[in-house]
Amino acid sequence: MLWKYVLVFLISMVPLIELRGAVPIAVDVYGLHPIWSLIIAIIGNMVPVPLIYLFARKFLTWGENKKLIGKFCKWCLKKGEKGGKKLQKKAGRSLYFALFLFIGIPVPGTGAWTGTLAASILDLDFKKTVLAALGGVLLAGCIMLAGSLGVASLFA
Repeated sequence: MLWKYVLVFLISMVPLIELRGAVPIAVDVYGLHPIWSLIIAIIGNMVPVPLIYLFARKFLTWGENKKLIGKFCKWCLKKGEKGGKKLQKKAGRSLYFALFLFIGIPVPGTGAWTGTLAASILDLDFKKTVLAALGGVLLAGCIMLAGSLGVASLFA
């Protein structure tokens, strides 16, 4: 059973899947304890956040002129900057609250990876970004857990 929790932890670290995929897999597929699954998925989803903030922009800037990864790096920088500017324009002074909601409402294309990358590209404050990401991950986790428990109870 421990290996299933390790898998949940690792799945929650994967971009695009993150906690949004890890919680339903833990609860609905593996049948793990919902609260422990949520806690492990939150920790796993938050592990990459500081690394993304501190290193992703540097890596993408470095890689945009490289033959093999240049197009991908340029695309990521462009997407992150576009998303960040759009978020900044809409949010105004409530930028960190908007970041929290962007990360916390589980829809495709949002999440801790995307939100943190956008914050990094916009040069937002590190500490406030991590706190907004943590709040968003907690919100997304609660939403996904509620959905998983609701779906599980329909088939019980």
